[in-house]
Amino acid sequence: MAGETIAEESLLTRAREGDVRAYEELVERHQETAFRVAWLITRSSADAEEAVQDAFLKAYRALGRFRAGAPFRPWLLRIVANEARNRRVAVVRRERLALRLHEERRPAVAGAAEAEALAAAEREALLAAAARLDERDRLVIGARFFLGLSEAETAATLGVRRGTVKSRLSRALGRLRKEIERDG
Repeated sequence: MAGETIAEESLLTRAREGDVRAYEELVERHQETAFRVAWLITRSSADAEEAVQDAFLKAYRALGRFRAGAPFRPWLLRIVANEARNRRVAVVRRERLALRLHEERRPAVAGAAEAEALAAAEREALLAAAARLDERDRLVIGARFFLGLSEAETAATLGVRRGTVKSRLSRALGRLRKEIERDG
């Protein structure tokens, strides 16, 4: 882990000096997580991809303002989250349509894979319940459990304190339980 941090600091230094290949390496390292963060906010693959592209461009332009020695991933993910939020505000109607289409496309399950069907149904119910939560709740749950970010990374990504992450997560999980019970 320490070697990875040193390698990332080296890439950041080179990228700040104009080495585009170094920045491309950073993009490759964080692209999947950045997409997941953006998707949690936009719930649209196309919007998430555009938000991530815009965020990587903004981050590249802002590398001169990045504090050397600070963790890169939370800084980048905060930019991604901001871009995704901006995009989401502009596409609320399209988001609702995409959710409706998703509901209509649920695959029919044949009798042989009963256990798999049950797991898929539970996953669908969990995602549907999470989708009904407000954005703050979805973000904190998504960052901690869907993306596997640490408390510190979640706090940095959301721009809040660790204690705020704990309290938001506790309340969000309570609301998620109620949504799941309501469906059951």
